[in-house]
This record gives sequence, structure tokens and C-alpha cells, in this order.
Amino acid sequence: MKGDRVEIVVDVGGTETRTYEVAATRAGRRVEISTRRGVVEVSEVTRTGGAVRTARFMASRVLALVEHPVLDERSDTDG
Repeated sequence: MKGDRVEIVVDVGGTETRTYEVAATRAGRRVEISTRRGVVEVSEVTRTGGAVRTARFMASRVLALVEHPVLDERSDTDG
């Protein structure tokens, strides 16, 4: 959903870390996370499943993945 985002904190050596962010920038898009063969992949994906942009990191260097979903007011029901 537009506004969903994922922060990726990566160890870049020494005592330094770097933070990257991938966000769903348009309506109908979502952010997906997958881990394969020692690589963490975070992608912004369209409704049909096509990747718009992808960030790849070595799994051994990823310190944290922080998901920030947007609250969907349509799914909130009070009764």
C-alpha cells in the first residue's frame, strides 16, 4: 500500500552503519522482503507483481529490517 516502507540497517565496516529505505511510492504498490542464498532483497512491487526498484544486501551485513506499514482506515471497523 502507498506509504508502506522498510528501513534496512547495514554494517559497512568498523563501527559504522548505514540506513537505507525502500518505500511504496504510488497507490497499489507494496514492499516485499525476501532472503535467498545469503542475500536480502527488498523490492517495491506493482499490483501485477513487477518490481519497480530493488535493493540487495549481503545477509551477513544486515543488522535490522524495520517495517513501517501504513494504517488502512478502510479496514478499521467499529462495529
